[in-house]
Amino acid sequence: MSKLPSPEEMSHSMLIGVLMHLGGSYDLPGDALSVDALGTADGAFHAVELLSLPDGQVRLSVVPRPAGDAGGIEIR
Repeated sequence: MSKLPSPEEMSHSMLIGVLMHLGGSYDLPGDALSVDALGTADGAFHAVELLSLPDGQVRLSVVPRPAGDAGGIEIR
């Protein structure tokens, strides 16, 4: 298995993938990136889950962050 990307690299890749799928840009309301929406200024209360679907697609979901302070990528 090759080395896993860092959480920052994975987040960036997912963001780029979503934006490219949507035509390169997406309009959000101004408060979509507020502390109330993200949990903290850096979104530290949330994690992203990437799930492979049987039809070959992938699902990206925002889920509660696991306990602990260390970020990382977990393969289940």
